[in-house]
Amino acid sequence: MPLRPGSAAPRPDIRPLALHPLALHPLALRRLASRRPAPHRTAARRRLALAGAALLAVTGLAPQAAAAPDGSGGSGERASDGRLSAVVRYTEYGIPHILAGDYAGLGFGTGWAQAADQVCVLADGFATVRGERSRWFGPDAAPDGSLSSAATNLSSDLYFRGVQDSGTVERLLAAPAPAGPSSQVRELMRGWAAGWNAWLRQNRITDPACKDAGWVGPVTELDVARRGFAISVLGGQGRAVDGITAARPPGPTAAPPSAGDTPPGDLAAAAEAAREFFDTGRYDRGSNAVAFSGATSATGSGLLLGNPHYPWQGGRRFWQSQQTIPGEIDVSGGSLLGTTAVNIGFNDRVAWSHTVATGTPVALHQLTLDPADPTAYVVDGTAERMTARTVTVPGPAGSAPVTRTQWWTRYGPVLTSLGPGLPLPWTTTTAYALGDPNAQNLRGTDTALALGKARSVAGIQQALAHTQGLPWVNTVAADAAGGTLFTQSQVLPRITDELAATCSTPLGRATYPASGLAVLDGSRSACAPGSDPDAVQPGVFGPARTPTLRDAPYAENSNDSAWLANADRPLTGYERVWGTVGTPRSLRTRGAVEDVAALAARGRLTVADLQEQQFAHRVPAGDLAAADAARACAALPGGTAVAADGSVVDVSAACPVLAGWDRRADTGSRGALLFDRFWRRLTATTPVKDLWRVPFSAADPVRTPRDLNTSAPGVARALADTVVELRTAGIPLDAPLGEHQFVVRGGQRLPIGGGTEALGVWNKIEAPWNPAGGGYPQVTHGSSHIQAVGWDGSRCPVARTLLTYGQSADPASPHSADQTRLFSQERWVRARYCERDILTSPGLRVVVVRRGAARG
Repeated sequence: MPLRPGSAAPRPDIRPLALHPLALHPLALRRLASRRPAPHRTAARRRLALAGAALLAVTGLAPQAAAAPDGSGGSGERASDGRLSAVVRYTEYGIPHILAGDYAGLGFGTGWAQAADQVCVLADGFATVRGERSRWFGPDAAPDGSLSSAATNLSSDLYFRGVQDSGTVERLLAAPAPAGPSSQVRELMRGWAAGWNAWLRQNRITDPACKDAGWVGPVTELDVARRGFAISVLGGQGRAVDGITAARPPGPTAAPPSAGDTPPGDLAAAAEAAREFFDTGRYDRGSNAVAFSGATSATGSGLLLGNPHYPWQGGRRFWQSQQTIPGEIDVSGGSLLGTTAVNIGFNDRVAWSHTVATGTPVALHQLTLDPADPTAYVVDGTAERMTARTVTVPGPAGSAPVTRTQWWTRYGPVLTSLGPGLPLPWTTTTAYALGDPNAQNLRGTDTALALGKARSVAGIQQALAHTQGLPWVNTVAADAAGGTLFTQSQVLPRITDELAATCSTPLGRATYPASGLAVLDGSRSACAPGSDPDAVQPGVFGPARTPTLRDAPYAENSNDSAWLANADRPLTGYERVWGTVGTPRSLRTRGAVEDVAALAARGRLTVADLQEQQFAHRVPAGDLAAADAARACAALPGGTAVAADGSVVDVSAACPVLAGWDRRADTGSRGALLFDRFWRRLTATTPVKDLWRVPFSAADPVRTPRDLNTSAPGVARALADTVVELRTAGIPLDAPLGEHQFVVRGGQRLPIGGGTEALGVWNKIEAPWNPAGGGYPQVTHGSSHIQAVGWDGSRCPVARTLLTYGQSADPASPHSADQTRLFSQERWVRARYCERDILTSPGLRVVVVRRGAARG
């Protein structure tokens, strides 16, 4: 049932049930038995088991994007494919609770259920990792960006065909654990592929995005692993795909570069380009998360609010489930599509979330080339030949395939750019290679499994230390005993400040302080990243070097560095590659720290307080600047300002709107849209040093910089341009935000609260401006799988969740927009974790998925 913050859960609707062969399914009874109830509860639990047996009689169809071949609407009750099996219990909003007897069965049920909800999006991703996008969608079209930053399908295919042809993922799969994936993860992947294939065989796809498409088909365990690899390198090779696939050695007639170092002006530009490239505030993925200790809560247990900011469309969406093997693992939460385990979530003792981290996950190695051969480079005085990887990509029917060569070194691939702003030219004397340690990391699913099994924040730390599989995120956690944790346990190249000082090239001396991007002298083997004794792979930091905060009253992160995870207990002493210390924080971090510190100081917190924080919609930029902007507006001579085109604009009507705005981004907030458009313009054209009268101070990082510099010429100009823009679009200056920030689902406008990164709103929402469409008519990314979790002393966690865009991408599915409607109304889903909660769901539907005799 959807719940507002603080509302009581309604009594479940338990209706008479008919008996069915599934009524005594042993997996459900094993899960009940594994709970080990207290003696005085044994009789009650036995009665619950009997009730569960009866409730399991409710069989029905899973939420589907397909119909059965016979037109009956789907097989639903039984999907047969070998000896693998799982029971999938669907509760409200199409959330599956997957129950299996082993890891292969758990993967089978998960693959089956993900296919039912997201067949087209997932199939699109498999076409990506197989290097088949050019064949199916044309070489010049753009991918959705979910599995790499490739600008075109051809660039994407060249990269992923190279991964495939080189056997990279096969080598990682063959590595023994913990360096490689465990047998449990291998079984999960095998089962997931079999579950996907079983669903495809028994259902006809009706989703128009891929109905009758030739690019939808069976997958293998290796396909699932390749998708996992793509997610692992998203922050490294995945962001450099275009530079890798475009790299070509200079021809024999190429002119040598001019003598001397790179000009200082170019170095300054390179440093700024690197800073922007690795700025987590610019990513299309981000997050907030906060853990509160038992000392701040009403029950003495910890509390966790997780709020990832991810795309609302495409293959980087979350999908919600509960995964259970009785006596082995029982975890509920969100998974990135195509992954086989819960990535962020909770169990009965601990809850955790991730935030995109500031660690720079790659290093560049500047190569000194052999004067006689630009495809050979010198290390310790000896020339080494690059490895040429010739890759062929099939094109659309009737077109010739494309063949290109990629060049690899001991450090990694040669590349000619890192993003659009940082060219890395391959000349006759110099080239650059990308070192990405996550290209040797296929451990992410083992990390997810270990987190799901943890029983405390100490167990979370141990899981991270043992598996070391997180490529680009922090972890924030709380437990039922009242503990909290922040840790930046991500896989990073072991670049110490000492190594950077000793081995940086001139380019590296500019980029490393600015962004953490080391550019190391590749001609000296001593300049390669070192290894820590507690690291599971060479060339990375071990867990002992990780910035970590334990058992603080609160631990919070909003994509800035670890420094202010708790403003009263700042973390320092880590290497620059992890992030910065003593530097300005984003407005979202500043607002979040203010909010959560005040909550912690108030104390007696409950899950309802977390729910209220999610939708508080306070606009930190508004608190800092709206009053000053309103006064500056009112002081303009004649109530006019000069726009960017030189026209004189009457802005007097905007002044009282800014003054009267409630400084929130609620759907009903009048003035929020006016300030949003004004603030975006002002911050895009005015340097930070000119924006504020009180500059940043490391001694007061949460409250500085502050006080809008109203004498800056950009203030009046931005106000004039904003008034012109809104009037031209026919939008009143005092229009409620929700009338112009919305999504359309099923022909219905759903107003959306929240705001953009520049405003600093916790509930981050990013939407492209489209005045002809009404303002912000489509959310592209922002709040996604939200969870508010605590414990009250019972055996079941107290959890409320929201998957803002729903479980299914098929517009015909009842679960493509149901949770979006809840999000629009600021309502929540009561999480059904314990067996009694699942079995008393009014919408309970049970599907048994099995395999036949053949092994897949």
